[in-house]
Amino acid sequence: MKKIIWSLATVTAIIAAASCEKETVVEIEKEVIVVDTVTTETEVQTTITVSDDITTDVTWTADKIVTLDGRVFVTEGATLTIEPGTIIKANAGSGVNASVLIVTRGSKIEAVGTATAPIIFTSSADNIELGETAGTNLDQNDRGLWGGLIILGNAPASFDGDAESAQIEGVPTDTDGDKGLYGGSDSADDSGTLQYISIRHGGALIGEGNEINGLTLGAVGTGTTVDNIEVVGNVDDGVEFFGGSVNATNLFVWAQGDDGLDIDQAYSGTIDNAVVIQGGISDHALEIDGPEGSLQGGFTLTNATLIGLTDNVENGEIADYRSNAQGTTNNILVTNFTGVGTDLQLSDIELDNEGVAANYTAGSLVFTNWEIVLPEGVTASSEVFNDTTDSTTFEADATTFSSAVTEGTIGADTSAFSWTYANTKASLGF
Repeated sequence: MKKIIWSLATVTAIIAAASCEKETVVEIEKEVIVVDTVTTETEVQTTITVSDDITTDVTWTADKIVTLDGRVFVTEGATLTIEPGTIIKANAGSGVNASVLIVTRGSKIEAVGTATAPIIFTSSADNIELGETAGTNLDQNDRGLWGGLIILGNAPASFDGDAESAQIEGVPTDTDGDKGLYGGSDSADDSGTLQYISIRHGGALIGEGNEINGLTLGAVGTGTTVDNIEVVGNVDDGVEFFGGSVNATNLFVWAQGDDGLDIDQAYSGTIDNAVVIQGGISDHALEIDGPEGSLQGGFTLTNATLIGLTDNVENGEIADYRSNAQGTTNNILVTNFTGVGTDLQLSDIELDNEGVAANYTAGSLVFTNWEIVLPEGVTASSEVFNDTTDSTTFEADATTFSSAVTEGTIGADTSAFSWTYANTKASLGF
């Protein structure tokens, strides 16, 4: 469309001339320009799937559910950072197909949750959604739906034959090579931070009689922070320490299939404030083993509450000290353990071989401040302590283990666990 520009004087002259002849009507057409508004909708991605090894620094954010598919290793000195409130769902699988997160030696995990926004590891079958701390379709009896969390370090561990390192259980050498190695000489080794972590429904089978623990700590050093950890409904152990020197605080295990807290290979750190609540198929609340090689070392477990389950009549033992166990258990409250087996044999605290009995006699295995809430029909706590070798004063000494106890002062500070899934699910009153 051409534009013609007239001056005001020219327009006036034309109109004047036209008016001498006849009346002229001038119609002015207006040009209307219509602008179409286009609305573009962008779909927000709320899930990511991780199936490959993590070889560079990566952050998992709380605005996306992470799906763990298969064995995922953090390697090459990389750091995996996980934001508070992040939900990690792991796919089902067994054997070499089990979904597991493994932090290898020299790499780190910085998983720092909070009491109001814990980091949650669970099964893909869990209907938990973003922003939630619990789903509704699974409970503590749903086990073995994925693998677990494994942290490997360079701290010392005592291995058979005095090897400096070994392959962690749950990681096959034929497919993963040396990525599953743990052990070394650095007691202060730093594998990162685990705080306010809830691990649920794991323990997938990887071989005949071999399942993955909820949290496995292999030769993890004192530079690592392990604080406020919950494991619920795992097929194997809740938390297992294979050597290392890491200190751990506020550990909570509920309804494990095997042992609540398991110590092996001269673990020499301190576990402070722990609760184990047995489930219907649980074995020992505590299973304690010692060094396997010449490297010696003893743990400290202090301020723990061990709670049995009345209708667990096939297993449900209190504690088993085995194979050269060394260390100190102090300030332990035991309650609600009745009996095991069809004849309801009394659940006990056991020295189960000559090696551990000798350590007790030598003073490298120490018991102080135990309080036993006795089951019906049992009149003395000494009946709960059992030296299977009958070679020590362990059973006779049992009365002194609680001689300095003031009722109500023994055991864990359970208020530390008010944030847990178990406290919400089972209304524990913490």
